[in-house]
Amino acid sequence: MLLAVDTSTAQVGLALHDGNQVLGEMIWTTRQHHTTELAPVFGELLTRSGTSMDMVNMLGVAIGPGSFTSLRVGLSFVKGLSLARSLPVVGIPTLDILAAAQPGQKKPLVAVLQAGRGRLALGWYRYSKKGWQAEGPARVGTVDGLIGEIKSPTLIAGELTPEERQRLSRANTILASPANCLRRPALLSELAWTRVQEGRMDDPASLAPLYLHVAGAPPA
Repeated sequence: MLLAVDTSTAQVGLALHDGNQVLGEMIWTTRQHHTTELAPVFGELLTRSGTSMDMVNMLGVAIGPGSFTSLRVGLSFVKGLSLARSLPVVGIPTLDILAAAQPGQKKPLVAVLQAGRGRLALGWYRYSKKGWQAEGPARVGTVDGLIGEIKSPTLIAGELTPEERQRLSRANTILASPANCLRRPALLSELAWTRVQEGRMDDPASLAPLYLHVAGAPPA
């Protein structure tokens, strides 16, 4: 069974996947209490799904982009379990989880997360037979910069403030519904399960959060 952990932002998620179904999923919003809340909620998830830690034999974790502190909490939790129990680990980019929630279509997709001080972490995706595929690495941008990049109808999904959604709605965009903007740990578990079956695991000792370089002054 695979445990999936996502602590990329204030939205935290855990899921258990046995290869056939998602046995349990918990999503909540925390106010900088990732460290104190993660382990107790994991224990509750095990209880509610009728499983135990001894049944977990692989791990998946969101590696960012995201908040510096919150990402480290999730990575530390997963690394501790991996090293203590010799469990394989798969790191999944956080924006890939958002992309996986979107229906396939010919239009390009931009997945976004809040990066602080008026900035967004964003990644462009194109749909293929293998699903949504990232076009280049994730980077930091602004709503104004993103609007300037959009040349054709584009799907936008992820964490946006009401003001940002309003501004983007006036551009050449299709905004994903709030439900499809929620990062589902169940989707993280599916992405990680596929990677494990393909034998593409990561070294838990060297697995590191994906932080994006921020240059220049924040938007006015």
